[in-house]
Amino acid sequence: MQVFGHEEIEARLDWPGLIAALRQDFAVAATTAPARQVLDIELPGGEIASLLIMPAWEGGKAIGVKVVTFFPGNAAKGKATINAGMLMFDGADGHFTAALDGDAITARRTAAASALAADYLARKDARTLLVVGTGQLALSVAEAHACVRDYDHVLIWGRSAQKAQIVADTLSARGLPATPCTDLETGCRAADVITSVTASTVPMIKGAWLKPGSHLDLIGAFKSDMRESDSAAIIDAQVFVDGRAGAVLAGDLAQPIAEGTFHPDRIAADLTELAQGTHPGRQSETERTVFKSVGLSQEDLTAAYEVISRDG
Repeated sequence: MQVFGHEEIEARLDWPGLIAALRQDFAVAATTAPARQVLDIELPGGEIASLLIMPAWEGGKAIGVKVVTFFPGNAAKGKATINAGMLMFDGADGHFTAALDGDAITARRTAAASALAADYLARKDARTLLVVGTGQLALSVAEAHACVRDYDHVLIWGRSAQKAQIVADTLSARGLPATPCTDLETGCRAADVITSVTASTVPMIKGAWLKPGSHLDLIGAFKSDMRESDSAAIIDAQVFVDGRAGAVLAGDLAQPIAEGTFHPDRIAADLTELAQGTHPGRQSETERTVFKSVGLSQEDLTAAYEVISRDG
């Protein structure tokens, strides 16, 4: 049995390689990925945490299960809100093969899947990327998106200007043209691609701020009471998802559905359909596109298998 920590996982999962692996796996569609379980955990004081259980397998190849905790109150304590671990088993005989840092797997596969979707949905001439949020995923999504489009400007917005500056400085040191953004509306109006990675429960990104031809990537909100965009951002766009079953339960879609302003039938395609070419992706230079992801265990399995299969 092997054990892989955060740094080794990042070293083995370069962005171009992981994006290519996800593209291939979505195109082949050989993985079985049951619906994840989301269990509420009541804490002393009334706070509700979440436990997510996410299995996936490809018979004869690999079996994986990721277990995730979400403690929203950790943000105020300066602690990570999301923590995870992943176990891998052999797909032929079921023996235990590896334990992996689930936080690193989650960050890498989430950002890579987001970038893969943007490769189908963002304009080829996109030059300005806005990252909304300064948490665990901010660095990853900026780097992954920069692998599929050549950005002249990478803007970083967060509720804390100090944190936005730190993220921008870190990305700049890694060679990206990153600067902090002090006003969210201004950043949204300027951006060709927006990727949002917050745990917001109220809409922050307004449809009225999004220009024709822009692409909005919504990652952070994964429960029905979480939401990063308003209804106008959704109902006036071509909407794509990582997987339909999970995406319609997240607030960015679930709340417009409950309002009657959006219907699940309006989802244009999921990542499998994009990768298989059954939907062409972006079809005009002026249409707005939205990609709503909640994370798929299929992506975890792909990323973890890449880690354990590569030479160190």
